[in-house]
Parts: sequence; C-alpha cells; structure tokens
Amino acid sequence: MITNNRKDLSEMIGNTIRKIVVVLIIVAPALSYTGCKKQAKCGCGKDVVRTYTNVSAYVYWSTGATISFQTVGDAYSSYTLCNPSEMLKLLTDAKSGDILQVSGHAYWDCNYVQQASNSPYQGLGQVYQFQATDMSIDLYGKNKPSTGTQLNPSNTQN
Repeated sequence: MITNNRKDLSEMIGNTIRKIVVVLIIVAPALSYTGCKKQAKCGCGKDVVRTYTNVSAYVYWSTGATISFQTVGDAYSSYTLCNPSEMLKLLTDAKSGDILQVSGHAYWDCNYVQQASNSPYQGLGQVYQFQATDMSIDLYGKNKPSTGTQLNPSNTQN
C-alpha cells in the first residue's frame, strides 16, 4: 500500500512537471518578445547612423549641384551631402575626384531604405545622406601633417 501511494505520488509529480514544461514551452516565447526594434528614421537631421572624423574619401561634385563621396576602401557605399552649398566654398583648392578628409554625420537615404525594404536581395552598397561638418585636403605622405590641412586657409604658408 505504501509503495502504491509512492508510485501514485511519483506519477502525479511527473505529470505536473510535464504540464509545467509544456506551458513554459508555449509561454516562454511570448514572454521573451520585447517588441519591434526601432527602425532608424531616414533623411538629414534624423537618426544618425554613423559619425565620421577625418575619414579619407574620394569627393566628387559638379558646379553648384551635388557633392558626393565614397570612402577609401569602400567603393560600394555612397554618400550625398545634405549641405553642399556650405561645403562647396571649401572645395576651391581641390578638384573633383581628389581624396579629402571628411567629417560629419551619416543618415540613411530614404529612397535606399524604401527600395531595400521591398527587395528580397541584400546589396553590398548602401546609400547615405551626409551632413558634413568639415572637409580638408588629405596631405598624408606629402611631407605634411597626416591630419590634413584646412581648405582655403586664411593665412598661406609654404
């Protein structure tokens, strides 16, 4: 009789543990869900994706239109300046295609975000908008300081 009671008690505990495990398997994913990840807002002045300080980049522009660049070593991603009129006056000492030191904040390009979200393929190249804070000539290896010098310096030195 005592062994019967122990057997019944052991079966009840086993059944209870199985029920708890089944409930945990069903409920655990629901409890661990923390909601959707906040997607970065696209466009200049929204959520900053990256911040660059004195990054070497190939800078391209046409007269008064747009200024764009690609960082050295990443030919697939492209950046278009949000403030080309402010930076264009700094580019009088350089020519399109030169390597310059670029500083500022990168934001997602809205057209790129929309196209990428509708495409099943993930591309290598990414498109950004860029709020430039500074641009300088890259004089590394030319007997000049490696940090670059300002474009259009107010006092010229030889």
